[in-house]
Amino acid sequence: MKTIFKAAALALTPMTAIALATAPAVAQSKTGIAVANLEQAVGTSTAYTTARTQMNTTYKAQIDAFNARKAAIDADLKAKGTTLQTAITAAGGKPTPALQTQYEQFQQQQQAYQAELQRLGQPIALANAYVEAQITAKLSDALKAAMTKAKVDLVLSPEATVSYQPGVDITAAVVTELNALVPSVGITPPAGWQPNQGGQGAATAPASAPANANQKPQSR
Repeated sequence: MKTIFKAAALALTPMTAIALATAPAVAQSKTGIAVANLEQAVGTSTAYTTARTQMNTTYKAQIDAFNARKAAIDADLKAKGTTLQTAITAAGGKPTPALQTQYEQFQQQQQAYQAELQRLGQPIALANAYVEAQITAKLSDALKAAMTKAKVDLVLSPEATVSYQPGVDITAAVVTELNALVPSVGITPPAGWQPNQGGQGAATAPASAPANANQKPQSR
């Protein structure tokens, strides 16, 4: 009887050794890779879309003034550009001191108008930057939570991929996490607040205010 049990033990030994040797390989898993458009996630979050709607009301006077002035500036620059082109054509395309002066004046006018629009749009641009900063401050946490739930180890931006199946896109999952972490945000920056200020997340105010407050955030 002892011989039988000993034989059985010897017979099982190689199988156990093989099982132990292969266990680590079985435990290893492939790296889960996903794609996420973080700019889109911020722009479609509840906090962002709600804030932009509120901005259309709160900053309506500034938005209307900006748009009206921009329309007038565009019309003036178009007229001046046409006049300059006519003068160039009349000169047969040959540079002259008069044309050079006219061209420089046109450029100076463009720069002056751009500076004016930046000043007019600053309150709207600052409010928009403040909204984005509050949301992006939680973007990393939202992404990590979405990755954990999707069992993903690596996330790429759509621009970094050649092609991918829709199933690997976790942008919607990031939006869900953002909505939970940041259900709403303020649209009025505290006195003295500036973009990229510590504790408020990283956001950069646009060069000029949007024509309306429903545009999506700028690429980061």
